[in-house]
Amino acid sequence: MTWQRCVCVEATGLVTSVGLSAASTCAAIRAKLSNAAQTRLVPADEGWLVAHQVALEQPWRGLDKLASMAAMAIDECLEAVSSCERPVIPLLLCVAEPQRAGRIDDLDRRLFDRVGQWTGLGKSDGSGVIAQGRPGLITALHRARALLRSGRASRVLLAGTDSLLTWPVYRAYLDQQRLLTPLNSDGLMLGEAAGALLLTAGSGPSLRLCGIGTGIEPAKVDSGMPLRAQGLKSAIEAALAEAGVALHQMDWRVTDLSGEHYYFKEAALAVGRLLRAHKESFELWHPAQSVGETGAAAGFVGVAVADAAYRKAYAPGPWVLVHLGNDEGQRAAAVFGYGSVR
Repeated sequence: MTWQRCVCVEATGLVTSVGLSAASTCAAIRAKLSNAAQTRLVPADEGWLVAHQVALEQPWRGLDKLASMAAMAIDECLEAVSSCERPVIPLLLCVAEPQRAGRIDDLDRRLFDRVGQWTGLGKSDGSGVIAQGRPGLITALHRARALLRSGRASRVLLAGTDSLLTWPVYRAYLDQQRLLTPLNSDGLMLGEAAGALLLTAGSGPSLRLCGIGTGIEPAKVDSGMPLRAQGLKSAIEAALAEAGVALHQMDWRVTDLSGEHYYFKEAALAVGRLLRAHKESFELWHPAQSVGETGAAAGFVGVAVADAAYRKAYAPGPWVLVHLGNDEGQRAAAVFGYGSVR
């Protein structure tokens, strides 16, 4: 694939527990800072649950907080875009998967309408909601690329917003012994966040999407089946093939790994099955160590971190592999490159 056919990231926006903008969040993640704090969710005999909560001016909860975080990230992403241009920009909104415990009733429609009302987006053809949780970003990238290549849009806005700081989610993860607590080191920390990406088919030095792949993992996190990373291997393989590169040419990885051994093992297995040449190092970045498990926003945080690393010249190299997955077995990967000429 030539870079002239690649879609580029024009701008990013983030709202997380360590920053209310992409710049502040990426700086905190680079410095490996965290802002986890005690919550009112208390596991029996294990003390206060620590989680990553976004502090906003108003004490919003539920749908209002999801919409507010998304609107803040979108507004940051569209700072250089005039208000009269917004109605013609398609909006692809990524939200929690339908299987999520305690999911808000009619979340897709209500959240999309609220975000559209607050931002002036969502009125253009091609807009919609993607309810796949973490891997939803890759589906959104695929749809956005199709819109840009067909000429139906000159820009596409992708946004993701999610919060796992609810009692039903907490209860479900605690019952499955998947939370990080003083008695369980093989667990994750719950969080919440929102992110946005503005994509164009323009030229110039930028982070460019060069390949996409998806797969299905039969050995889900709670299945008890032997894990061979079949789904993630297939996703990465497809993304590399579309980009026309091999895994050993990738310089680093950015993932949604949030602390559980299962997903780290899966990532290691997938790389082991695909790597065909020796690499001295293959850095693995997982922003969740700073912002927690952020669900549908996790991929946005990862891509924004990669974009900041390239723009500020601290990326390990020009090629980055992003891979994501959810508890339902969906796996997705994307290959990005940085530059203007290939």
